[in-house]
Amino acid sequence: MQHKIICRDNKEILKKITIESIDLTVTSPPYDDIRDYKGYVFDFESVAKELYRVTKKGGVVVWIVGDKVINGSESGSSFKQALYFKEIGFNLHDTMIYEKQNPKPSFDKIRYRQVFEYMFVLTKGVPKTFNPMVKYDPTKSSVVRSSFSERRRDGSLDKHHVLYDSKRVRLKNIWKYKVGLHHSSKDIVSFNHPAIFPEKLAKDHIISWSNENDIILDPFLGSGTTSKMAEILNRNSIGIDISQDYCENSYNRLLSVVRQGRLSRKPSTIERINF
Repeated sequence: MQHKIICRDNKEILKKITIESIDLTVTSPPYDDIRDYKGYVFDFESVAKELYRVTKKGGVVVWIVGDKVINGSESGSSFKQALYFKEIGFNLHDTMIYEKQNPKPSFDKIRYRQVFEYMFVLTKGVPKTFNPMVKYDPTKSSVVRSSFSERRRDGSLDKHHVLYDSKRVRLKNIWKYKVGLHHSSKDIVSFNHPAIFPEKLAKDHIISWSNENDIILDPFLGSGTTSKMAEILNRNSIGIDISQDYCENSYNRLLSVVRQGRLSRKPSTIERINF
């Protein structure tokens, strides 16, 4: 596999990536100003347009975001971003939920406890790849007949009958993960970044929306989780971050995994750019 870690402003680097060359982007941008991120900011609209340009037809962008709470209410920035992606040509293929099974305590007296973030699945046309995550239960029957009713536009019922394999049930679009130290990652160095997402979350999306040897992009590489999971799953990757410290951490995490894999397959390469 081939990996690039580029330490530069993502807007500049995205402009240099070949048009329609990226199969899948999995990324989590800064949420409003919830975190400092060493003072770095980003131009959302420019990044969004470049992501559309570099994404292949049938390619996917997974945009993981949340909202800042201001005076007890949410900013709504996540929805504004999703709608802007639609304006520039992406399909809002699915609004998925990333639920934290062990969220931080909440002492807000006027809101329910916040336990999730959005995972907007954006597609350039119809997804060319979908490898659905399934839950396997060997105790179930192999084939089950199910019946359900659906309302027509005039309000009448339309009955359907389907056969499905109940041993393998496709997951729903709410994914639950434990987060924090020893849960999101076993790599202690990854927690040098203030807002990492679980390795399994990246793994599940990479499996779902790409195939081996595809190119996976993360323009907000942060702790390097997307690149690490791309290597483990036999995908190529491009990771971009403006912070020298975060790029170094990402490189070291990825290098560790590459060294482990050299015993079992053709050695992967990591190119460090602008370090």
